[in-house]
Amino acid sequence: MYSNLQFPKDSLFLITGGAGFIGSNLCEAILKLGYKVRCLDDLSTGKQSNVDPFVGHSNYEFIKGDIKDLDTCMKACNGVDYVLNEAAWGSVPRSIEMPLFYSLNNIQGTLNMLEAARQNKVKAFVYASSSSVYGDEAHLPKQEGVEGNLLSPYAVCKRCDEEWAKQYAKHYGLKTIGLRYFNVFGRRQDPDGAYAAVLPKFIKMLLNDERPTINGDGKQSRDFTYIENVIEANLKACSAPDEASGEVFNIAYGGREYLIDIYHTLTKALGKDIEPIFGPERPGDIKHSNADISKAKRLLGYDPEYDFERGLNEAIEWYKNNL
Repeated sequence: MYSNLQFPKDSLFLITGGAGFIGSNLCEAILKLGYKVRCLDDLSTGKQSNVDPFVGHSNYEFIKGDIKDLDTCMKACNGVDYVLNEAAWGSVPRSIEMPLFYSLNNIQGTLNMLEAARQNKVKAFVYASSSSVYGDEAHLPKQEGVEGNLLSPYAVCKRCDEEWAKQYAKHYGLKTIGLRYFNVFGRRQDPDGAYAAVLPKFIKMLLNDERPTINGDGKQSRDFTYIENVIEANLKACSAPDEASGEVFNIAYGGREYLIDIYHTLTKALGKDIEPIFGPERPGDIKHSNADISKAKRLLGYDPEYDFERGLNEAIEWYKNNL
């Protein structure tokens, strides 16, 4: 998967948003591989508890800072070989409520990081994009280059990030690779709050014998992607060939799961007999999502090992032991 990947000895990886769900898993995986990790996070959505296990590790460094500040980005990129840019505010509904903040954080912040990476001559800049950039394009599976009208400020931000990264690859020779994540889930994903992702939220509520709310009729489908697949994609992107630079890639398993089916799978796995509440659809949500991952397989060597069932079983066990 990625355990046999090799980078030059003493390679330093900067992970922005490193105290978040995806970022902290990247920190952990890279430390286990024996490389150096510098974690940059302002702890606005990330959690110190996610990175507490790494404190004191000889290869780990933490910087509390904000990507909206260019000086912070410059300092964080000093001496760095690879940047994994995960710092962003998520949630489509929240972006509709806070468009200016999302623009500053998710567009200007990423642009600051691109500039800092360029000036510090990093080897590769890998950044998180999103399946939300497909907007109202109805064709399945989703394929890079076939996008529709954007449905939220969050999607606009991610699309802008892709365009800026393309410019940095074209004009400055910075190796940039965008990863369009499809509904990532797994250990350390926050189950709490109004904007929590659906899987951890459902699991926690069912464990507490509460009735979860499904937005809409439950017949929307998603290409849920386990965190291990995302780690693999990030690391393989760092060593991808030059022809991958400036490109974006779907990162998913390539499956399709319906929300109502997932709900019943969870109730069965947790031994619960609880009927869900059906609420209104969320504004800006895409009805169906399913990824064509052939481009990532071809150019990145991406070969996801965890299907939905295997990932879900691991996630359930983690939440049982950590909630």
